[in-house]
Amino acid sequence: MPTLDFKHSILEFVQKINGIDHRWEEWSDWLPDIGCPVDRNDEQSVEVEVFPDRPDLLSHETMSRASRSFLCLSEEEPDMAVTTGEISLTVDSELATVRPVVVGAVVRAVNTGANSEEKGDFIQSLMDHQEKLHMTLGRKRRFASIGVHDLSTLRPPFRVTTVSSGFSFTPLASMEEMSIEKILTHHPKGIEYAHLVQDLNKFPIILDSDDKVLSFPPIINGSHTTVSEETTDFFIDVTGWDRRACEASLLLVCLSMSERGGEIESIQLNDTDGEQYLSPKGEAITHRVPDSLIEKILGIKLASEELSSSIKKMGGTLEGSRTVTDGPNQRGRWSDCVVGEVEHLIKMPRWRSDIMHPVDIVEDIAIGFGFQNLPLKLSTTHLDALPLKSSNLKRRVGESLRACGLQEVQSLTLSNERDQFENVRWPNEGYVTEIANPITSDHTLLRQYVLPSLLSLLAANRHHELPQRVYELGDVIRDSKNFLRAAWACAEVGSGFTSSKGIVQALLRDMGAIQDDVEFRPTDAEDGPWISGRGSHVFIQEEKIGEFGEIDPKVSGFFGIKSPIQAGEIDLEAIYRIIPDPIS
Repeated sequence: MPTLDFKHSILEFVQKINGIDHRWEEWSDWLPDIGCPVDRNDEQSVEVEVFPDRPDLLSHETMSRASRSFLCLSEEEPDMAVTTGEISLTVDSELATVRPVVVGAVVRAVNTGANSEEKGDFIQSLMDHQEKLHMTLGRKRRFASIGVHDLSTLRPPFRVTTVSSGFSFTPLASMEEMSIEKILTHHPKGIEYAHLVQDLNKFPIILDSDDKVLSFPPIINGSHTTVSEETTDFFIDVTGWDRRACEASLLLVCLSMSERGGEIESIQLNDTDGEQYLSPKGEAITHRVPDSLIEKILGIKLASEELSSSIKKMGGTLEGSRTVTDGPNQRGRWSDCVVGEVEHLIKMPRWRSDIMHPVDIVEDIAIGFGFQNLPLKLSTTHLDALPLKSSNLKRRVGESLRACGLQEVQSLTLSNERDQFENVRWPNEGYVTEIANPITSDHTLLRQYVLPSLLSLLAANRHHELPQRVYELGDVIRDSKNFLRAAWACAEVGSGFTSSKGIVQALLRDMGAIQDDVEFRPTDAEDGPWISGRGSHVFIQEEKIGEFGEIDPKVSGFFGIKSPIQAGEIDLEAIYRIIPDPIS
């Protein structure tokens, strides 16, 4: 998880803004309260671990703002002050399939420092903040990537378009023009993030009105927009695939600059679908929180003053409390605002992307109120858990297979192309999910079949005595989606096709299949791992649900097994779809 090293800088920064002198010991007490444990502390610095659920604490500036609220040094408004600007950004419709989310903002008159050293510290802090957001909210730039530019070097309006791999410009930290293709293969940042655009024929580019390149997202900025010690006006772009991550990243960069006196200015954004709107939105988000939810979770009824004080510490405001008139008449979920009950309207900053549910507000109330002030008592809430439908299916299948004398095992979802396809003579079913950086040649992809995993397991245990009868209920991955399948394999002498068919018949009987709907059709020679004439497909209502039979000695030999094996694999998703579940 990201860390911040800021002991003296944050104290000096907040003291400068507020004119208040506080010792480090007073400040360090609040960090663990908001979920930021202090890992290390000496005379020069303090190392603070910031948990992923608080990306708004990843810079000195945003951390100082949160600290002022928590320590009641000032009342911070949850709204972000944004003035309407005249700069526009137009996004071509082609971006809808290349990098669909584009947002931006302008921040002017940022106080970057009084001397060269302070300005250098600001630039380094800005870069660090950017990379921390890339790693967390941006998921290593896949969800969101941020570009920060010197506005004085640019000529608005801006546009985002697509170009071919032969398009050239001078990238950051380079003295010569490079094509897109060369950047992805020779530039350090291009090599590091090339996988994010590997399937594209067209690449996103942000240009100004002189066709100068601002950025090639999510890879690198253009060289001429580089932020320098003289920069005070900034243009910020954020692009990606996740709108929530992009908007939160933009707001947090703007927030850190506004803490240094910057004035945030919106831009007119023309989106891929032709829609026009202002970016960013600074207004806080109002959340409806039932009073019963707070009391149920915290075990205490808070007065209006206590609730207001607690939420102010976390940067929000209590707008008011009221009796619900526009909700359900009966509670279905804890968070439902039921007609006739009291609810609280709580405004929280839009950049708090971690708040996605009223329970998150209750957590903030608990932090602001102080966990040490909550009553010491056991929960009186009784919850009756309901099993998932998939759990019913797994339980019933497992009970049936165990009744056939099979022992359950659990193997790895990782496998390799040789075991999954070549050795067992099965084709790949749809897109194969490969591992980008496999540690071993045995684990290069996510499996599409379960049976090869069981054969590998029997091979690893071939020095043990027979019989060995195992089964597994596990996920396979096809076309980047999970599917549930069951497989069994029995290494034993004296059993064969008949025993394997008996397991299938017992399983289908226990699952409630109608016998007349079940059909067995023989497999073709080398169609799967079966001996010719001793393998069979299983159909229910003309839909194939699996296959079974005796393993061909050639196939078992590939795995290093010499004993006879009967086995099978069943598609549980198909069974669940075709045969009604008597429990549900």
